[in-house]
Parts: sequence; structure tokens; C-alpha cells
Amino acid sequence: MAAASHSGKFLNHENPLNGETKDKLNEFFGSFANAANPLLLLDYDGTLAPFRVNRFKAKPWAGVRELLMQIQNQTRTSIVVVTGRPAGEIVALLGVKPAPEVWGLHGSERLHPDGRRDLEQLPPATLEKLNALRAQLRHDTAGGLLEEKPNAVVMHWRGVAPQKARVIAAKTRALFEPLAQMDGMTLLEFEAGIELRAGRDKGKAVKLLLDETRSRGPHPASYLGDDVTDEAAFRAMKGRGLGVLVRRKHRDTAADIWLQPPQELREFFSRWLDACRAGKPEPILQ
Repeated sequence: MAAASHSGKFLNHENPLNGETKDKLNEFFGSFANAANPLLLLDYDGTLAPFRVNRFKAKPWAGVRELLMQIQNQTRTSIVVVTGRPAGEIVALLGVKPAPEVWGLHGSERLHPDGRRDLEQLPPATLEKLNALRAQLRHDTAGGLLEEKPNAVVMHWRGVAPQKARVIAAKTRALFEPLAQMDGMTLLEFEAGIELRAGRDKGKAVKLLLDETRSRGPHPASYLGDDVTDEAAFRAMKGRGLGVLVRRKHRDTAADIWLQPPQELREFFSRWLDACRAGKPEPILQ
């Protein structure tokens, strides 16, 4: 799908899913006519905001915050951010008011809009191993950027020269991979980094959210993400909603459609807003 004008007609570009994407979007937004509370599930980095070497400078694409605020203020849609970050980082970066619900740490942490916070508890043996690894890496990060989470240890190398990045990645894997064999521990690779973690992933978080909303009756649901860490969420959406891959270049994915940010992302949110207002949006024309 290419960027849309206000008339609903889309410009052509090299998107191999162009025709199929239009059909799936028309069907999805058409379902709003008979639904009360759509569910909009969103990854943050790479999806709502471009990646930054300094992650605290990763602000949303131009126009995205304003569109999400309009959707939020309609009060019809439930917006939930599902991110690998600690949930508290998202509220300030996203800047949407009132703040949406945020599931952080890939789903192990839940920050409610009223400020209540739930954190999945890990077994003592798992915490002991993670703490020992943290202590080791504080003394030697092999040139990478260490990030410590309550349920994980993360090594980043975004912005590092390719040759040095390969060295950091190799040394980190040598440390992480043996520990990933432990019960309840998993190795999560993402663009320019690797994470040794425990606890639920995005797929389990999305399934819990979908199950919670099942009692409300028919409700369109969509998950938007960009990274391989979002694939579990895309799989959880199968048969229950629309998975949307949001990135500049297409890759193999379990998502249903592919959109290129930021223009197509803004158009998606604009159509969501229109569908909520009118109940039935204008279809995308060929």
C-alpha cells in the first residue's frame, strides 16, 4: 500500500502486497461498523518512532502522536503499547494524553492508565543468574551498551561500526547462550542487539489482551510492529485480528500486511479515526 491522499486514493509504489493490502484494510476497517470497542496494539521503537542510538531521543514520527491522541480522545478505541522497554519510558516519549495502557519488558510488566503497575515475578534461581551476569557485564561490556531490566540483560550495538558490532555480538552470545538453556530463560535477538530474558513474551501479552476483551463482543483488533521480537504477537493475532508489519523494507513475517512508515502509518491511523467516527470508512480505491 502506498501513501494515501484525503480522497482515499493511494499512490503507487513498490509494495508487493499492494492489491492484497488494500483488500485486507477495506475488510478490516469495514468491520468497525458492527463493533463497539476496537483494540489498537502498538509496538514503539521502529513502529511509532524511528530508531535512535540514544533511545531516550526516540520520539514518534511527525503527526503520529496527534493522530493517536485523536483516537484516544474519541474514547471508543482501547490503545495499548506493547514494548520491550520498561513501561515507564513510553509514557513520556509517546506524549499521548491521557496516557494509554503500556505492557513493558515484552509483556512481563503492565502499567495501567491510572498508574498501577503489575510485574511478573521470576523464580529466585533465574534472578540469581541474571544478577550474576549483570555484575560481570558492568565490568566489561565488550564495547556494547548494557541495558538492565528487571527480567533481562540486554546488550546493544546500534550505531557501532560493523566490524566492532560483530565482535560485540560474538562475545555477548558466548555469555548469553549457555544461560539461555536454563528453564524459563530465552535468548531474544533484535536489530542491533541481543537480550537474555525470562517471563512472558509479546505473543503471550497479546493473547491475554485479546482474551480480556472477548467478553465485550465483536471488536476489531490490530497489532503493529516492526522487529523479529514482534513475530510472536503477529502469530497470536492469527484468526483474531490484523497483524501489521511497519518498516521501510519488507521481510518474511507472520503479519497480514506491510506498511512503510511514516506516511502509510499516518494513513492507517487516519483511516482508524474515520472508521470510528463513521462506523464504516471510505474504501481504498485502485
